[in-house]
Amino acid sequence: MKIPITDKFLWDFYNFIEDLDKICKIGARRTLREAVNPGLFRRRLKWERKQDRRNFSKLIHYLKKRGLIKVRNLENKKAILLTPMGKERILKVKYKMIEKKRRKDGKLQMIIFDIPEKKRHFRDLLREHLITLGYKMLQKSIWICPYDVLKETEEFLRRYSLDPYVKLFLIEEL
Repeated sequence: MKIPITDKFLWDFYNFIEDLDKICKIGARRTLREAVNPGLFRRRLKWERKQDRRNFSKLIHYLKKRGLIKVRNLENKKAILLTPMGKERILKVKYKMIEKKRRKDGKLQMIIFDIPEKKRHFRDLLREHLITLGYKMLQKSIWICPYDVLKETEEFLRRYSLDPYVKLFLIEEL
């Protein structure tokens, strides 16, 4: 069973990070005015922390509003769960963050797909994913990529059971 992340856990984690930030800001740079008046420095830090807390709260609200997370009652506690749309968004961010390395052998990865109209959503999702991985479109259902992203492509195809509709090739030139 997946352990849900509770709202309280998120705030506890945020408070922990905030406490670390307080420790790091002990020797923080101050303006001359703040050096002369230490109370001003403390008030500014307090105001900044209040703004950070407000921004974190807005982030949670934004994620709920967009349908990326849901709040559920589990075992008499509120828990925040990722929705399928939230998982897709995390995957996109994960793939954008990976460092794309060109293939050492100079070959290109090609993907050809023919996904039925009934599964149009998956076809659109696949195209979005291919763009994220660095593929370029030759035709609507033929894409090529100079990067070594075979593992990520296969992982995506397995996750959405698109294997029967897709062919992967390794080509030397166009």
